[in-house]
Amino acid sequence: MPRLAAFPKAFMQALCKDGTMTVSEWISLAAPLDIDGLEWYAGFLEMADQSNWLRFRKEAEDHGKVIPMMCCSPDFTHPDAKFREKEIIKQKSWLDMTHTLGGSYCRVLSGQRRPELSVEEGVKLAADCIYTCLPYAEERGITLILENHYKDDFWEYPEFAQKMDVFCKLVDRIDHPYFGVNYDPSNTYLAGEDPIELLKRVSDRVVTMHASDRYLKEGTIEDLRKEEGGAAGYAKRLSHGEIGKGLNDYDAIFTELKRVGFDSWISIEDGVDGMDQLERSVAFLRKKISQYW
Repeated sequence: MPRLAAFPKAFMQALCKDGTMTVSEWISLAAPLDIDGLEWYAGFLEMADQSNWLRFRKEAEDHGKVIPMMCCSPDFTHPDAKFREKEIIKQKSWLDMTHTLGGSYCRVLSGQRRPELSVEEGVKLAADCIYTCLPYAEERGITLILENHYKDDFWEYPEFAQKMDVFCKLVDRIDHPYFGVNYDPSNTYLAGEDPIELLKRVSDRVVTMHASDRYLKEGTIEDLRKEEGGAAGYAKRLSHGEIGKGLNDYDAIFTELKRVGFDSWISIEDGVDGMDQLERSVAFLRKKISQYW
């Protein structure tokens, strides 16, 4: 049966920018939730001190939680080979971090969708960098998970592999037992595409999932698909909401995941409107998991 984790979506500014929340405070806040684990983020301010890594693992385990997944954002599509090499070094350090925390999954991304980059060039650059990291991941028993992502907070351009066809091209290019997909249905809407169509194209490669929900603040899905100005425009129409009350069809998603034998981690990206919302999202997912598994 899939296990549930939670990600501190509502507290990223506090944990990563201004330091108004400590990691220990987040662990304590999440402890009462009916979840099995906490998805980590490499950019928590306190993670810069390596001596904290084991301490946070122990704190999580003392609360009966594990840290199964690491969220980080390598940029592998930069044209400069020296830049890409630095990103590979960073990815390996995040793998060390994941290993110390006891995790089994560490995110990778393709990189930024730079205007001068062709699809084939970008796929090759990203695939080559991921392949370079895979032996290091395998040595530590960690699976690299490629997310159909929207855009890292610190990037100038959206994700290179944001669009379904490009994402699938990259996934198809990488054949390795320690590589898989982190499926995020909400991010598909940000690309103006259908999350169920994407899932059916990659479901046999999905090893983890991000669970969230989105709702339209204005207009229709057709408006979203036609909107000019790229993905940055889509985000203005869409907002995070309570899971089960937005656009995502969790019955269709779980039907497909069950069909392919998915039995791994689902991490909740929710709670932007408070911990009560996060509790309701956990309860919704628990009910759906018991319905399908």
